[in-house]
Amino acid sequence: MSINIPLEKMTLADKLEAMELLWADISKQPADLPSPEWHKEVLDERRRLAAEGKLKFIDWDIAIADLRRELRGDSAT
Repeated sequence: MSINIPLEKMTLADKLEAMELLWADISKQPADLPSPEWHKEVLDERRRLAAEGKLKFIDWDIAIADLRRELRGDSAT
């Protein structure tokens, strides 16, 4: 299958939204996504830091909204 996407006509926000849609579809089958060993090491470290209360978390929807505002050039968060 050949796909022609007009990347040169897309805004950065459009491209990021397309990436989000692609990733959402790809990630529906996690068994098809091989993960290198270093991913496990990073996740293990983050779990350790979370257990020690050394990480700050933000709601995913809030994080995405903040990133979209930043891309649009809005300064208020």
